[in-house]
Amino acid sequence: MPHSSDRAVLERRRRAPADGARRELGRRGERLAAEHLRRRGCVVLERNVRLGRGEIDLIVRDGDALVFVEVKTRRIAATARAMREDQHPLHGLGFAQRARLRRLAGAWLTDRGDSRPWARAIRLDAIGVTIDSRERLRSIEHVEAAF
Repeated sequence: MPHSSDRAVLERRRRAPADGARRELGRRGERLAAEHLRRRGCVVLERNVRLGRGEIDLIVRDGDALVFVEVKTRRIAATARAMREDQHPLHGLGFAQRARLRRLAGAWLTDRGDSRPWARAIRLDAIGVTIDSRERLRSIEHVEAAF
């Protein structure tokens, strides 16, 4: 029987490809969300901002508003005609994640101090991206002032 530390190493190796694929799916969703925002006239200021114990996916300027964006990406079967409610990308956006984004946005604003961009309004948006198993974009849902 393998030693417990050996089992842990084997488990990490087994999970590594899935974790890598999940990260790549998330990066792809963030790129698609950034393109969506640019098409709507927004200016992407920063991507993947790491602050302490979290990350802000996108920070954009939308007119006079400074917008902090959480992007959730899901993959569905290429043959799926409709998404089940539990497959919706924004379905998993719970209270803890909303609170985390509010906390991170506050930390970013505090860290920037006087050097932060001027904004008449601060907004927290959510974007849900759905990609099928053939890597085709199925949908983008943008919820302004989501929380």
